[in-house]
Amino acid sequence: MPENKKLEQIRNIGIMAHIDAGKTTTTERILYYTGKVHRMGEVDDGTATMDWMEQEKERGITITAAAISCKWKKHQINIIDTPGHVDFTVEVERSLRVLDGAIAIFCAVGGVEPQSETVWRQADNYKIPRISFINKLDRIGADFSNAVGMIKSRLGALPLVTQIPVGESNTFQGMIDLLKMKYLHFDADTLGATYEEREIPSEYVEKAKAARNEMLEILSEYDDLILEKYLDVKEINEVEIKTAIRKATLDVKVTPVLCGSSLKNKGVQPLLESIIDYLPSPLDIPPIEGINPKTERIEKRKVSDEEPFCALAFKIAADKFVDKLIFIRAYSGVAKAGQSVYNTNTQRHERIGRILKMSSNKREDLKEVHAGEIVAIAGFRETQTGHTLSVNKHPILLESMTFPEPVVSIAIEPKTKADEKRLNNSLKKLSDEDPTFVVRTDEETGQTIISGMGELHLDILVDRLTREFRVKANVGKPQVAYKESITKLSREKGKFLKQIAGKNQFAEVVLEIEPNDPGKGLAFKNLTTPGMIPGQFVQPIKDGIKEAMLGGVLFGYPVIDVIAKLVGGIFDNEDSTELAFKIAASMAFRNAAEKAAPMLMEPIMSVEVTVPEDYLGDVVNFLNSKRAKINNISARNNLQIVSSSVPLSEMFGYTTQLRSLTQGRATHSMQFLHYEQLPEEKTAQMFSGNYTY
Repeated sequence: MPENKKLEQIRNIGIMAHIDAGKTTTTERILYYTGKVHRMGEVDDGTATMDWMEQEKERGITITAAAISCKWKKHQINIIDTPGHVDFTVEVERSLRVLDGAIAIFCAVGGVEPQSETVWRQADNYKIPRISFINKLDRIGADFSNAVGMIKSRLGALPLVTQIPVGESNTFQGMIDLLKMKYLHFDADTLGATYEEREIPSEYVEKAKAARNEMLEILSEYDDLILEKYLDVKEINEVEIKTAIRKATLDVKVTPVLCGSSLKNKGVQPLLESIIDYLPSPLDIPPIEGINPKTERIEKRKVSDEEPFCALAFKIAADKFVDKLIFIRAYSGVAKAGQSVYNTNTQRHERIGRILKMSSNKREDLKEVHAGEIVAIAGFRETQTGHTLSVNKHPILLESMTFPEPVVSIAIEPKTKADEKRLNNSLKKLSDEDPTFVVRTDEETGQTIISGMGELHLDILVDRLTREFRVKANVGKPQVAYKESITKLSREKGKFLKQIAGKNQFAEVVLEIEPNDPGKGLAFKNLTTPGMIPGQFVQPIKDGIKEAMLGGVLFGYPVIDVIAKLVGGIFDNEDSTELAFKIAASMAFRNAAEKAAPMLMEPIMSVEVTVPEDYLGDVVNFLNSKRAKINNISARNNLQIVSSSVPLSEMFGYTTQLRSLTQGRATHSMQFLHYEQLPEEKTAQMFSGNYTY
């Protein structure tokens, strides 16, 4: 098959949504109808193909992004089913980084829920074309129009309704295709595998005509042919509408909206058709851009086997058979099993042991990987998430990925001396796998501290340590991962003079530090005059600053959001070394931080509570007692939605308290918002040792 024809028939897509919106159930139906599996798996009974981990089966949630391929009408669809829980949002982030398109699934009852909003924004950042699927129309309280309205109001997107439901809640029967103007009836006896097009029920004819006109009005703004025919009241055929929808979707101007009930086996095949019709192939994606480290110029790589090989490592998975698997997206060129590729980040070569096509936790060996494909590689040793793989003659460095800071920590220690080495090795594997899982040693107590995105995140990781890696360990209670920062400008020097292994080591560094904007991290600037400090010592100075920021001057928490300026220093031609400048820079930073009015920062969470109106007052009072800031209260389907910002330290045990307060009728979701200065009285309590966190 010609290369372009093959690439045209590939779709690399992700399925994303809030927890319990039906992502995994929808994926299971896709796999069944495409013939990938011969029996539908179910999340509730632990048989879902994509939820293969023991922890996923037990909890009924998706924890890790799983990849699988299937075929539909001569097209290959590579699917990544992503988690919906906020603690595992990194899985969504790195999946979206390499995908071409996505399906956003919304619950017809809940509409656009908090994590739906988060993943939508992530997709906005990468300009990913999306299809929206309103799921669970069979549930009590389902409201298709409300869900569509929330896509527009909450996400700022332009929903293009291409289907409308026939019935809702317990009367849901099927949907009307507004392109064909036909009612789609799904056969229950074949589990929805067959469906037929029927005439639109008479009571829905006018509603369908109005919805079709609204669809054409929106499309006329993006397609001249549709505009001309619409104004002239001429017949617009299905092919012309699909062409216009595809163009507007690829330009991320609209999101086609479909509907159904995956659990009841209704609406999945039309969704498959829309994936083929509207979402991009690798050929529809602009050439990937990166920097050539040799010339420092921006270069492009087209999606072609003829271009030099270029790929991005976006996920690492610990594997009991091959140590670890590196998931890559190949953007250009071809790589074969057994050959070496160049890691542009580490400037080292890595040998490809095996190339694997993944189907959840099953695998198939491939001889080579081509442009546009997503595969797993076995055999790499030093490659990490976000690293670029290329060829030495044509190196390129792609934009890496940034991940949120962990907000919850616990202490962990081996039960026996024999478990110590196994614990350290296992923690290393897990931190390689998950960039939001951080392991450090407390300098004062010598304890190993592990940090993650939430209590559930750490609970899963500890469970994996016990079961998967067979480590016996004592685990402490969850604690807030505080940060430190500074509030004013300070200027200090660090001087290092010592004899190491019979050789003098000397360096002097003068730093000026000041607060950076929230969320901006470290900004380093070299303001020295040419020749004051040789160029080879600048990077060690920056490394020394980064190392010093790992432990602040108040309680030893990591320091964030600082501008560090190198304003002076002294070097010696014979005695100055990179190590000396690194240590001197660390000393200078700590000296300056002590005089820069350091402050403690606490993580603030965005909390949304859905509660019956009878309990609204109690919930608001309860949130206020938690130092919450109430941002908004709105009504949705006879329920009240309370949006607030709450310090994480106040949220431990919150779920149990909320359930008791509302007799189990309230639900809540929580996600990280930002870091904020801890109030002075709380900081004082921490200094006195009376603050519980």
